[in-house]
Amino acid sequence: MDVVVARIGKAHALRGEVTVELRTDDPQARLAPGARLATQARRGSGVPRELTVRTARVHNGIWLLAFEEIPDRTGAESLRNTLLTLDVDASGSASQDDDEGWYASDLVGLRAEDPAGVVVGEVVALHTRPVQDLLEVRLADGRTGLVPFVEALVPTVDVPGGRVVVDAPDGLFDLDGE
Repeated sequence: MDVVVARIGKAHALRGEVTVELRTDDPQARLAPGARLATQARRGSGVPRELTVRTARVHNGIWLLAFEEIPDRTGAESLRNTLLTLDVDASGSASQDDDEGWYASDLVGLRAEDPAGVVVGEVVALHTRPVQDLLEVRLADGRTGLVPFVEALVPTVDVPGGRVVVDAPDGLFDLDGE
């Protein structure tokens, strides 16, 4: 199964570097020089089906990548909004026992329980954000709430057991201010 690890942003400087919006929790491993990533781009864009990372670095908090196949800024500009994907099986991340991160496909449909085991809802989406991911939980009454996907609030992710534990602080799901 292919999962998105980054989305390419704008070109940076003259040597073919691009900014990327990360969609992975392990960019050092998945975007290391030599890594080969499949692409998802607009049909007819001329973007290669696969790119090989030439360099990866962080500049002022922004990840910059350069690819073997893209020698200059003109080529880099053509990559904008391209998704970089990785085959989960090929990356060795099919098992989550190593705490390598979670994909939306792993989480959507899991029961959301409080620490006492009472079902509060169901995970309906994973929203990846630059600073912190959010779990979208549909509550029993049909409303949805967003939970910061951090260990303090989601201490247990049990995919084989079909559940996540959400230790929500008071008021997190009080969406109407009641």
